Amino acid sequence: MFYQAQTIRILSLLMFFGLLSGLAGCSSWMAGDLKDPDVRLVNVDVVRAKLLEQRFVLRFRIDNPNSISLPIRGLDYTVYLNDVKLADGTSDSSFSVPAHGRHEFEVPVRTNLWRHMRQIVKALEEPEEPIRYRLIGVVKTGMFFGRSVHMSRNGEIIPGDLIPE
Repeated sequence: MFYQAQTIRILSLLMFFGLLSGLAGCSSWMAGDLKDPDVRLVNVDVVRAKLLEQRFVLRFRIDNPNSISLPIRGLDYTVYLNDVKLADGTSDSSFSVPAHGRHEFEVPVRTNLWRHMRQIVKALEEPEEPIRYRLIGVVKTGMFFGRSVHMSRNGEIIPGDLIPE
């Protein structure tokens, strides 16, 4: 009886220390030494443009500067054109970016720009003038207890470059 209780106690301690050592490995994997991924909006494709609904596909690229693959659990984003909110939403796409590699993915978007139509038409009247864009978002990394990487990008697009001749 004493032998059985002693064996159970020893097994319990071994399991406890095994779990602790596993958690220590996970915390070092998720924290400190990993560099933040670089997230960019590389393209906006117009799928359908009707009066009350516009559909776009936003193409994002994530570059992984780390020497291990980086799991991505999703993306929260907001895209502005000349301070007009084009789209916002969440992508629940899960994938892994290879070590020192990149991954592109697409996010379909529906929006209604009707109330901003005057500003958009005014911006498109001069196709050689640049239109400012701003991308704000959060990339969710890691498997279970990952971290959120905040991002903000600004740039310009020239509408005339996107219009086929």
